[in-house]
Amino acid sequence: MGKVIKNYLYNASYQLFVLIVPLITTPYLARVLGPQGVGINSYTNANIQYFIIFGSVGVALYGNRQIAYVRNNKQKLTNTFYEIFFMRMVTIGVAYIAFFIFLALVHRYHSYYIAQSFSLLAAAFDISWFFQGVENFAVTVLRNFIVKIITLFSIFAFVKSYSDLWLYIFILSMSLLIGNLTLFPSLRKYLGKVDWKNFHWFKHFWPSMVLFVPEIATQIYLVVNKTMLGAMTSVTAAGYFDQSDKIVKLSLAVVTATGTVMLPHMANAFMQGKHEKVKDYLYQSFEFVTALSVPIAFGIAAVAPHFVPLFFSPKFMAVVPLMMIESIVVVMIAWSNAIGVQYLVPTNQNKAYNYSVIIGAIINIVANVPLILLWGAVGTAVATVLSEASVTGIQLYAVKDEIDFRKLYHGFFKYFIAGLLMFAIVFLLNATLRVKWINLIIEVFLGIIVYTALIFVLKTKVSKDVITIIKKKF
Repeated sequence: MGKVIKNYLYNASYQLFVLIVPLITTPYLARVLGPQGVGINSYTNANIQYFIIFGSVGVALYGNRQIAYVRNNKQKLTNTFYEIFFMRMVTIGVAYIAFFIFLALVHRYHSYYIAQSFSLLAAAFDISWFFQGVENFAVTVLRNFIVKIITLFSIFAFVKSYSDLWLYIFILSMSLLIGNLTLFPSLRKYLGKVDWKNFHWFKHFWPSMVLFVPEIATQIYLVVNKTMLGAMTSVTAAGYFDQSDKIVKLSLAVVTATGTVMLPHMANAFMQGKHEKVKDYLYQSFEFVTALSVPIAFGIAAVAPHFVPLFFSPKFMAVVPLMMIESIVVVMIAWSNAIGVQYLVPTNQNKAYNYSVIIGAIINIVANVPLILLWGAVGTAVATVLSEASVTGIQLYAVKDEIDFRKLYHGFFKYFIAGLLMFAIVFLLNATLRVKWINLIIEVFLGIIVYTALIFVLKTKVSKDVITIIKKKF
């Protein structure tokens, strides 16, 4: 497990950095671009994501897994990489043609869509799935650190007013493209010459489509909320929901980093026939993500009334109830990531995984219509919770005959009690203290201290593991 922990720390540290960057830029952009500018970016980005999704044909998960399967054979690894890479180049090319047809049909936001389209080009050169498959997370982390820092400085240097919205979108899109291109020199360490006699251009197309179906469902219902809000209400409402969704999903980055790390590790163990070992990995991972996701969910809900006016400005107070409602999905997504991405996909149980995310997407889209009409952006937040709960529930049902639920949920109630008590204390402080940055910082640190102390008092498995590690070190 040493390599897994090392890769998790690499990935989690990068995800923390990715979390910090928007925490620095978002308050600035909220004030510079305003609700309208934020909403336009959210709406146009949501629409460009459809072309990225269809052009990527499930390679993110499929490529990661296939590389993990063949990584011990250099020739197979070489051919597999180039087969998947060239296939994706072709499919992204088709998606680009479809994008220009779409552009000819829409009558607003043309310049913003053009700027967003560089993200589609960046997807063609995204080979992070290869390095995830060979379990080398240091390469992607270190290179992206540099690109993100350059992006950060570029935003503050060039984005000064609402009129710079196009430039802001262009900077984000180009940073993705440049970040992806910087990964290519590191391929030399792993790849040899292509065996053209055994090279199959579209060998991976249909197998990747099996994982593409759930990816369509997953990604579409991540962006369809903003599209539906923008179309049914206004781009400003889409902007409000996007700000809430951004904070909730960013907080999840550290938790779901385990999925990216564990998928190739579990896939490799499964291919070697170590089925019981795969289950043990799941129990450990599930306990870990539960210990992290519960306080994050309660914490977001507790500090939202102070966080929103300080972070986004008082113009965004409509985001407060959205964040409080949507915080519930942190735990739901953490669990579905552990079961779906870390267990069902590596063990080739694609049907169950597909079924869960497709049903989740359908519930999200269907629930959105009446709930948006009733409550606007709040309705979208409620629909998001319902859809994520359904995904988790279906996946739990799918593994009921394989997994011991007593082991899976062994420590859940201890973490829940610790999180609930932390919420009560922080929310009470939030209601009594004035809206100031220093008070918000006190609330956050107090919440961390209370939760950490309680999981040690309640003797959770994670706290016992920490004590064991400390004893070994000292």
